[in-house]
Amino acid sequence: MNPRLAAARALTAVLSGKASLGSSLPPQLDKVEHHDRALAQDLAFGAARWQPRLQLLADRLLDKPFKAADKDVEALLLIGLYQLLHSRIPAHAAIGETVGCAGALKKPWAKGLLNAVLRRAQREHEALFAELERDPVLHTAHPRWLQKALKAHWPEHWQAICAANNAHPPLILRVNRRHGSRDAYLEELRSAGLAAEPCTFSRDGVRLLQPCDVTTLPGFKQGRVSVQDEAAQLAAELLELAPGQRVLDACAAPGGKTCHLLEVEPALREVVAVDLEAKRLARVRENLERLQLDATLIAADGRDTAAWWDGTPFQRILLDAPCSATGVIRRHPDIKLTRQPEDIPALAQLQGELLDALWPTLAPGGVLLYATCSVLPTENSETVAAFLARTPDAQEVTIAGDFGLQSPHGRQLLPQLDGHDGFYYAKLIKTAAPARG
Repeated sequence: MNPRLAAARALTAVLSGKASLGSSLPPQLDKVEHHDRALAQDLAFGAARWQPRLQLLADRLLDKPFKAADKDVEALLLIGLYQLLHSRIPAHAAIGETVGCAGALKKPWAKGLLNAVLRRAQREHEALFAELERDPVLHTAHPRWLQKALKAHWPEHWQAICAANNAHPPLILRVNRRHGSRDAYLEELRSAGLAAEPCTFSRDGVRLLQPCDVTTLPGFKQGRVSVQDEAAQLAAELLELAPGQRVLDACAAPGGKTCHLLEVEPALREVVAVDLEAKRLARVRENLERLQLDATLIAADGRDTAAWWDGTPFQRILLDAPCSATGVIRRHPDIKLTRQPEDIPALAQLQGELLDALWPTLAPGGVLLYATCSVLPTENSETVAAFLARTPDAQEVTIAGDFGLQSPHGRQLLPQLDGHDGFYYAKLIKTAAPARG
């Protein structure tokens, strides 16, 4: 399959609200020649990354918006515009190859439209962008609602957040301390001709200076190293794990943090990993098996504790709650297309329900670490503030450290160029046994 057609079909599912690129792209890549798969992936991710900016241009060039049934043609147009404006592909190839894909969509009428619009974009984009110079969406390539929210919440940082979101993410590894030190692994990478450096805040983190196929890394198949962003690696240390503890990892998939907990403290009594979907837990199981670790996996709604909790308290709980994922846009740029402003209060409601449901499963004196990969206070410090206000036996523990920014509650990490993703942590301790009625 033509890589442009594969990218367009994957992007069509996203534009139609039917899937994310994470689920729609892999089946399409399977149909593309191996040597063209990197191009197909770049086209899909690149078009999603710059879609708000590309859409501004498309709106100026089109006489009328596409019909809902023609999202596939819209996707092809975005992929064509991405090639013209954000790639090194020669213009004649970008236009010709993209227009040629319309036939495979069985929409021959689209060939003329795509050819005309892309050729106008080639000639006129500079003048059209000059007309849009004062529109922040042009410069940030973020949907208007999100750009405004970032500016309101982070007036000193919003432009840097947008820049980091639009950059390609670094490849970060987590060294399994059960199998040796980070320094020893760094030396092994250097001996293999792989440039790398230690992460700043995680004692297990390593940043590769050039991306590669991680399965070819020294010791990957033996479980000596895993892929995990530095911000996510901080959870295991913040939990202050100790031998004999029973630990709950709620909303655990894909299992990176579950595995890290077991690497950091081999003498835990038990780690229970709960996730809503059984198929997502399959990924957790795969990670555990590669690392030769063991945890109890339960497919259930974390809020429905009557269905899965055995009544034995946990000394530690990690709640990496479902969120807007606005801190990891650079890894999942289709978030710009799929996330809507009305999603945020609904997610905050879900996060509060999870906190309320899981709190009774925590032992007195135990710690719950609340985490999201969001940069929006509605899901973070405001959610924690509301929980503390209605939970008498919950007390916040100040998170000390030189990472992130101190929030009214918890600590916020903003996405960094060549550094960690956007992430949030709040640490809560149960001060006493709940009163009996």
